[in-house]
Amino acid sequence: MGLFDMFKKKAEPAAAAAPASISASAGADVLCSPVKGKVIKMADVPDPVFGGEVLGKGCAVWPEDDLVYAPCDGKVTVTMGHAVGLQSDSGIEVLVHVGVDTVNMNGDGFEGFVKADDVVKAGQPILKIDRTKIAAAGYKDCVVVAVSNTAEFADVELAVEAESAVAAGDAIVKVVRK
Repeated sequence: MGLFDMFKKKAEPAAAAAPASISASAGADVLCSPVKGKVIKMADVPDPVFGGEVLGKGCAVWPEDDLVYAPCDGKVTVTMGHAVGLQSDSGIEVLVHVGVDTVNMNGDGFEGFVKADDVVKAGQPILKIDRTKIAAAGYKDCVVVAVSNTAEFADVELAVEAESAVAAGDAIVKVVRK
């Protein structure tokens, strides 16, 4: 090692390559399921903030897989380890939030594939979650899809029956414009 080698920055490890995208049924006013699982109404999310639709209308999915996909085409506005905010190409602000109180995990058990300002397509992987770690930490792992600018629309409603099984990429939320 030369005298000045100690001042060189160490190479940062390369980010994990994101898995392949899936086919998605999103459209201008339709959001698709970010995971395979069972759809529940927002009122049934075991959290008063989401269940009370404080952060917007939408729904949640009890996941069966560990990959979370973008529910729409758009731009990433924020990443928080356990959550990703998106601005859809049609103006819908979407929060994809994994779990209840999982913010307390400080990103442990979550692997992000996107960062703020990335442009994403519906069905593109945005997160990988460790459902075993989430459960071991004592948290629920439902994946919430909330339209945070709900007030700008006439309504936000389910595109499928509550309690129905969906594949990642299936249409689950319809936005009704004013």
